[in-house]
Amino acid sequence: MNVSTRKLIVPLMAGAAALAMATGVAQAQQKKTIALVTNVAADFWTIAGRGLEKAQKEHPDYNIELIVTNEGTAAGQRRELDDLLVRGVAGISISVDDAPHATEELNKVAAKTVLITTDSDAPQSNRLAYIGTDNVAAGRQAGEEIKKALPNGGKIALFVGTMDADNARERVQGIKEAIAGTKVELVDVFTDQVDFAKAKANMENVLVKYPDIALLSGLWSYETPLIYDAVKAAGKPGKVKIVGFDEDQRTLRGISDGTIESTVVQQPYEFGYLSATNIIKTLNGDKSWIPKDSKLIVPTKVISKTNVAEFAAHLKELLKK
Repeated sequence: MNVSTRKLIVPLMAGAAALAMATGVAQAQQKKTIALVTNVAADFWTIAGRGLEKAQKEHPDYNIELIVTNEGTAAGQRRELDDLLVRGVAGISISVDDAPHATEELNKVAAKTVLITTDSDAPQSNRLAYIGTDNVAAGRQAGEEIKKALPNGGKIALFVGTMDADNARERVQGIKEAIAGTKVELVDVFTDQVDFAKAKANMENVLVKYPDIALLSGLWSYETPLIYDAVKAAGKPGKVKIVGFDEDQRTLRGISDGTIESTVVQQPYEFGYLSATNIIKTLNGDKSWIPKDSKLIVPTKVISKTNVAEFAAHLKELLKK
């Protein structure tokens, strides 16, 4: 059974077919439902969905869903969470968009169902645990890649959807820690509220405003491909370096053709799989999987020209239907 991305509404049918349908629906409704709520629509979450599909095959007695939040806002996530509570889901994993302003809503969810966070945490909430990246460490990794790309220093700019998200703040923190005391100068962090047009405009404006900019870095999955496009359109491949996050196909293409230096990748497949299976363990009374600090860290790695072909092949397999 494939993981669904939205609630499926089945039309009523007459006669025996309707009875069979009703029986099937009743049996499905008796299953407990688990959902993973994203913070944006991206290939990153498609890969996480493949992890959910593996968990679904191992646990056919549960319904496991991927809820893709297209808005990329706290309000959009709140609506999704409220809908899931109305449906009476047994467990929710969520990449939190705006932790400081989402705590009250998350605590409401945690009081009614098993709640964990993934990809972006909300440590002040009553979530049971966080499954994902140590984003400060991942930021440091990116910072090391930036220093490697700019051995003599230079001006850099960072781009991210919103600094309200824990993963954004922590990645910026890690990069700042890595470049501290070097000749690498951060001119600013530019946010776009997951508006691709605004993100593109931010990048184009930086390339004009800072003609001596040496490197651009996108901290969320959709931004590095947009940087790739902006740098190519400006005729500055090679002159303006790029370091990214995550494994969008255009990011990997840019690494292959030398336009992008490297990217720090997470393991979203594991985010999906571990979210579902550990929620099920919890529902069955097993909390032994939860670390003492309530953070189950999945390691990141750097993809560069030396290993991009192998990684791209692996990714292609994960994205197969």
